[in-house]
Amino acid sequence: MGNIMGMRLHTPGLWAAASAAAAMGLAGSLRADLAPASPFLPPNAAGAAAGAGGPAGPIELRGIMATPDGYAFCIYDSAKKKDVWIGMNESGHDFVVRSSDPGSDSIKVDYQGRTLRLTLKAPRVASAGPANAAGPPAVQRDLAPGAPNLNPGEEQKRLDAVAQEVRRRRQEREKAAQETQNGQTPPAPAPAPPPPAR
Repeated sequence: MGNIMGMRLHTPGLWAAASAAAAMGLAGSLRADLAPASPFLPPNAAGAAAGAGGPAGPIELRGIMATPDGYAFCIYDSAKKKDVWIGMNESGHDFVVRSSDPGSDSIKVDYQGRTLRLTLKAPRVASAGPANAAGPPAVQRDLAPGAPNLNPGEEQKRLDAVAQEVRRRRQEREKAAQETQNGQTPPAPAPAPPPPAR
């Protein structure tokens, strides 16, 4: 606080008040700017999100099925994380399907006092490519890295060497555990022998 010609100035309080007023005005203008251009919506969905219950909406159209009684629609409620198959004008849910347009895979739904147009949610399934007429691919016999095209005798030698190394390391661990229990400090483990040349 300063004292100029007998007047007391409260600069910290003045700065706090001015900062708060500026921040509130700035926040209000930024909030208005952010509403129509949400970073969480696809670029082309900014205008459609207000009237359509697409992927960002409270409910989604996830399926359409023709039945003997007419069409059935799978509606997913994102708040409840639950879906339900319902028919046209069927009550008993939070929403009622009022009309459908099979040409555009869309419906109009009454939901919480407003009418929403829902479009069938596009599947996110990637194609596996063209079907292989030759059948399934041949199973590769040798899956061990660094050991391609070994004959059965060489493969058995390799497996025996792995089993011997496992036994050697197990014995070292058991010996170290016994020495620790007896109060002796175990020696540093010996380095593993180099793998056999191929």
